[in-house]
Amino acid sequence: MTVVEVSEVIDAPPKTVWDVVANPWNLPVWDRHIYEVKGVPKAGLERGTEYTTGVRFLGARAHASARVLEIEPERYSKIELRGLVDGVVETWLEPLDRGRTRLRHRVAFRFKGGTIGELAARAIQMLGATTLLRRGIRAQKRQAENSSR
Repeated sequence: MTVVEVSEVIDAPPKTVWDVVANPWNLPVWDRHIYEVKGVPKAGLERGTEYTTGVRFLGARAHASARVLEIEPERYSKIELRGLVDGVVETWLEPLDRGRTRLRHRVAFRFKGGTIGELAARAIQMLGATTLLRRGIRAQKRQAENSSR
């Protein structure tokens, strides 16, 4: 399994950051490969919540299911992914001084076989998993900072 970690200091309090990162409807904002999100309850995420995302790579489409394994609002979440990619996404929020937050993600993943899986794995190798995750966390940073103004 491949493991990637990134972190970013965000000029917004943990509650604001949490409201952004704990909302799966924001996934298409952070990653242009995600074209849809389905099944997220209006009340938000809790342990056991399941939802699906639609992912597009080079014109091919696939779906992934996500299940919340652990969640501590404004502090931590652990989400299992199944589908084109099997893995676990962990997110930590650490309060800092002056109303700032350190956001950290750890993603452990592996691609399944098949045509779409092979295409996605090659694309990730070319672009770099860390680069893609860093792009996502920077989008989360912009969104959280803009919503706290």
